[in-house]
Amino acid sequence: MQVDAVLVLFCVWLAGAAGRMAQSRGHKLENYKQNRSRRETRMDGGGGEKPGNPIYKRSPDMTKSLVTKSEQLLRIDDHDFTMRPAFGGPPIPVGVDVQVESLDTISEVDMDFTMTLYLRHYWKDERLSFPSTNNQSMTFDSRLAKKIWVPDMFFVHSKRSFIHDTTTENVMLRVYPDGNVLYSLRITVTAMCNMDLSRFPLDTQTCSLEIESYAYTDDDLMLYWKKGNESLNTDERISLSQFLIQKFHTTTKLAFYSSTGWYNRLYIHFTLRRHIFFFLLQTYFPATLMVMLSWVSFWIDRRAVPARVPLGITTVLTMSTIITGVNASMPRVSYIKAVDIYLWVSFVFVFLSVIEYAAVNYLSTVQERKERKLRERLPCTCGIGNPDDMMIDPQITGYGSMDVNTTGNYGMPENGGRQDRMLAQVSLTDPQITGQVQPSRAYVNVWIDTHAIDKYSRVLFPGAYILFNIIYWSIYS
Repeated sequence: MQVDAVLVLFCVWLAGAAGRMAQSRGHKLENYKQNRSRRETRMDGGGGEKPGNPIYKRSPDMTKSLVTKSEQLLRIDDHDFTMRPAFGGPPIPVGVDVQVESLDTISEVDMDFTMTLYLRHYWKDERLSFPSTNNQSMTFDSRLAKKIWVPDMFFVHSKRSFIHDTTTENVMLRVYPDGNVLYSLRITVTAMCNMDLSRFPLDTQTCSLEIESYAYTDDDLMLYWKKGNESLNTDERISLSQFLIQKFHTTTKLAFYSSTGWYNRLYIHFTLRRHIFFFLLQTYFPATLMVMLSWVSFWIDRRAVPARVPLGITTVLTMSTIITGVNASMPRVSYIKAVDIYLWVSFVFVFLSVIEYAAVNYLSTVQERKERKLRERLPCTCGIGNPDDMMIDPQITGYGSMDVNTTGNYGMPENGGRQDRMLAQVSLTDPQITGQVQPSRAYVNVWIDTHAIDKYSRVLFPGAYILFNIIYWSIYS
């Protein structure tokens, strides 16, 4: 019990001490206020003003006045801004203009483009009018824009879009005393662009960015370009690596949805022409060089199989690599592109040069077999003991002497065509062997045709390829 009594007395003493400290602080605060008021009275000269001394004049701080708060000045709380201006009346006109800041990327694979722009809306909302003596507007950021009515614009066929927020959200709201409003946004949008790649890479593409109100039909909101084609402005420094921007222009149309009705839709069209020089260096020139390289085999000896076969295979594989590389960066369209026509025709020329050597090699093999059989028959049918000693009279044949065994060589002799004819004269002028050697006439013709394949290919292949290039570039350029 004694301990409890001591604790109670101690608590009472603490409470009393705290009360005295608070009272002393109150007296000090009151003395401070009285001293401050006396100093201010002395500075003001006893309540009067000292003319000509601007140091003692203090202008009122309007930012701390409750009467001049923007929300109260615009009467934000007095109206229902969930409804459009002049609800129930005629549609509200909303003018639009666009400043294109950059055209970032054009993708053929995804068939879309990315654009950064300033989208500005103009309309009049009398609920936001306010009194002003100097007719100056007031500018706000996104915080006030979220409390009033603004047009609900969206981008038709857009894949991604966002409002920039560095360092703050890039939104500007400007209100004029008569209720006119300017609402500006900085937006980056990625939208779809239906491309026709049938003339790629010698093509010209036209893409469109479409702007429309999401909720308000043309009965509630009339969307229009504020200054026609002059409503679209572009930065002169806009450039693309693969395209040349030819022109921008605007149009306006009505879009119909079966479940909701008609809507005003604004279009931004821009025309792009592709730069061809990159594709000339990376695709057309290599393909042309491979075709020309395949023609080198026409001047190589037919017996040089290790030289002609690898040359043909190398050019075919190189053309396949070029075609694969081009198609890897393109969408899988169901129609033929201009570059496909050029590459596949070039591939056919390279492939035909390989087939040409296969034909030459086959006919040369057939020739060798027939020559071997002819040499075996000549000693028995001609009545000559040694075919190597057989000489042909120049007066009969018109040619000099000939070694029959030399006709069995693979390569054409220095006067190959003349020796072919000499063998034919042997079979025709000697009555003793005419009946036996008559089948060799077909063989002689085969020898001449086989020799002519390479000779004619040297002219036909380049001529046909040059003709193809003339037709191709006249159509697509």
